[in-house]
Amino acid sequence: MTTRSAVAEGKEPLALGWTFTLFIASVHVLALLSPWFFSWSALGVMIFLHWLFGSIGICLGFHRILSHRSLQVPKWLEYTIAIIGAMAIQGGPIFWVAGHRLHHAHTEDEDKDPYSAKRGFWWSHMLWMFYPRPEFFDYEMYKKYAPDLVRQPFYRWLNSYFIFLQIPLVALLYALGGWSFVIYGVVLRAVLLWHSTWLINSATHIRGYRTFECDDNSRNLWWAAILTYGEGWHNNHHAHPNVAKAGLRWYEIDMTWWAIKVLQTLGLAKKVVMPVNE
Repeated sequence: MTTRSAVAEGKEPLALGWTFTLFIASVHVLALLSPWFFSWSALGVMIFLHWLFGSIGICLGFHRILSHRSLQVPKWLEYTIAIIGAMAIQGGPIFWVAGHRLHHAHTEDEDKDPYSAKRGFWWSHMLWMFYPRPEFFDYEMYKKYAPDLVRQPFYRWLNSYFIFLQIPLVALLYALGGWSFVIYGVVLRAVLLWHSTWLINSATHIRGYRTFECDDNSRNLWWAAILTYGEGWHNNHHAHPNVAKAGLRWYEIDMTWWAIKVLQTLGLAKKVVMPVNE
């Protein structure tokens, strides 16, 4: 299967990545079992892990610490948070950071932005992963966009073996609550967190308001910010990508920023990049 747009534009068509597509489809199908395994404790586990892996692992770790270096934490803590981010099943840290840096360097460019919104909602939301391009998915090609991580053996290891972190997680959840905890804490959590994160690539380049005039269509979208612990203030972020605080107005709730403030209070967060007017 190939993309019609590529054929129409005279470019080499992209082939469907069957392995990834079947994996994503399988997890979504398994998530449909959730009603039969419901319990309030399982729902609580899912919500907690959605926050832990999403806000702390992805938003704070992969995004604000590793991609933009918006703050510094001790190396042991950086590695711990990176492991938490890897457990979100959104790719390894080198892959994630390289793709995000490319997104900022070439925002909405249909060829250079891995998840360009100009290709349409579903392309930027998830199809860009179903039709993988070598420059974004081949380690030897994308690693040059995250040389600071490539230099560290820990990140090279985590980038290669992150998926195996699900094994001890499944074992722990099964021991604590059986298949109910596994379905909610691993499967349903993964699906909901995937789509929450993907909405930043898709919805926040279509809907919302603009506080800053950027050379792209990034927007601030309140409900996406709630689902992603502050990342939905996307126009703010594209205007000031290295700033650790995404919500700039009093009503722009940024839960990941609250975590940064806690780390500051504990003396664990240093060199926190702030908006120029604060």
